[in-house]
Amino acid sequence: MFGNWFTLTLDATMLGLETQRVIGLRMMKVAAGGPDAQAEMTRMVNEKTAALAEAATTLAFGGSAETVVRRYRTHVRANERRLSRTKSK
Repeated sequence: MFGNWFTLTLDATMLGLETQRVIGLRMMKVAAGGPDAQAEMTRMVNEKTAALAEAATTLAFGGSAETVVRRYRTHVRANERRLSRTKSK
């Protein structure tokens, strides 16, 4: 019983930490300005809208909160990889 809650809590905590790294990388890109910054802001809004729709659909069809958090973590890690790559150019 407590194992499921512990796993969800751990995943949610890790999501929070990973998200902070992505926020930092995004803010550096936005602070640099230019067309890349505008594209990143547009991408961020689009991603958040799509993520909300995905989470709502998952829950509406009987998915768990753990599934939603893990899927968010997948998106966050992909953003971190993408932003880390472009940062060094």
